[in-house]
Amino acid sequence: MDRSKTTENFLVENDGPITTITFNRPERRNCLDEDVILDFERLLHAVRDDRECRVLIVTGKGTAFCAGADKAMFEAPAGATIDPAERRRRMGEFGKRWPRLIGRAFDVLAHLDQITIGAINGYAVGGGWSFALAFDFAIAVEGAEFWVPEVDLDVPYRGAPASVLAARLGPWRAKEAILMCRHYRAEELLAMGALNRVVKPNALMPSARELAKTIAAKSRDALAASKRDINAVFFGNRLF
Repeated sequence: MDRSKTTENFLVENDGPITTITFNRPERRNCLDEDVILDFERLLHAVRDDRECRVLIVTGKGTAFCAGADKAMFEAPAGATIDPAERRRRMGEFGKRWPRLIGRAFDVLAHLDQITIGAINGYAVGGGWSFALAFDFAIAVEGAEFWVPEVDLDVPYRGAPASVLAARLGPWRAKEAILMCRHYRAEELLAMGALNRVVKPNALMPSARELAKTIAAKSRDALAASKRDINAVFFGNRLF
């Protein structure tokens, strides 16, 4: 891996065995389109193949971790209108390809040998919450909000992220989250055991880095093997 590489959509920082990837679209609340997801997946593949990296931290720049799908993909530009039939067509195409795009990146992230830490600095919506579910450890700032709006957009929320959400929240709360598109605050998820820690905003990255340094001091092979056995309970077979 080029350990100094950044891209149009992400910042990459390396500190010895710790790599930090930062969503870098703050003006769009770090929302996702196809190019952003593919860019993220490429970076994750590079991390996977980097023998120097033992711990990956993922965070977002600005006030959101990742605000989900970029509505520009299926909405008209500002000041313009879009025919209802065309909007339905775009939404239909979105519903077909979106779960697989998210699922593929989720799968790579969830199955990295490196230990992963999500430093969730704000909104984690749709695909953003999906990625947060794939981390080995998740630390969020006070007041961060999590929800999946897919069903309200006539798009199914499915695949590995939905299964893991059900495992983390239990079936009844998962149905509230997915079918009712219910919003959860970080403090609620912490009480449910669906986050490791909730901290004040200025403590987020110091907490994530402190945890990363503790993990990086341990045996890479022992960490990876132990992680695989734990993941087998929650993730089962690779789905994508």
